Amino acid sequence: MAEGELKVLGLWASPFVMRVRMVLEQKGLNYEHLEQDLSNKGELLLKHNPIYKKVPVLIHGDRSICESLVILQYIDENWSKIGPPLLPSTPYERAIARFWAMYIDDKLQASLRGILMAATEEAITEKIADTCAALQTLEGAFKNYSAGKEFFGGDSIGYLDIILGPFTVWIRIVETIYGTKLLDEAKVPLLVEWEKRILTVDYVKNVLPSVERLEEFGRAFRATA
Repeated sequence: MAEGELKVLGLWASPFVMRVRMVLEQKGLNYEHLEQDLSNKGELLLKHNPIYKKVPVLIHGDRSICESLVILQYIDENWSKIGPPLLPSTPYERAIARFWAMYIDDKLQASLRGILMAATEEAITEKIADTCAALQTLEGAFKNYSAGKEFFGGDSIGYLDIILGPFTVWIRIVETIYGTKLLDEAKVPLLVEWEKRILTVDYVKNVLPSVERLEEFGRAFRATA
């Protein structure tokens, strides 16, 4: 096991930060979460992520690792002997997992954020449709990728479960704020059941914020967008 103190520079509401914390919790690694003010970025964040100046950042001893997908792979490789592997065992399966991780961040995240940032009803309707389409695509991916098992990772939570998991709370908050239905049992039944299962896992529950707190954050974000 690699030595060195672990710190996460993060923001409690960020799904990208949540996924990093989930993996640390899953592996039982001790770490300190240092909340960052992104409207007034401090010296610590600017020092450890001078290129993008955003969270999350994992500080391991005197080393800094940036970008959530990179951080997850670093944790998986550096503490490979602790707990089940996060990524699949074969190069092809790892490539497929990375492809869908990029899809989640490029398509689902972008459309969800677009809903909150939309200035007109027309734009909101368009981004809601984009989000529903992305979720239906992920429904098909889950059907193929999980091979009839409970998680994207099979019998236990894996890479794509960690990638997508934090977005479930944001999806539900958007549903509440806009009075819409995104995770619809009639359209994405497999994802709805998957959501129920992943939300029962202790280390997932430990990381995800309360619906009430996140809704307040989401409404404030919308007001300033």
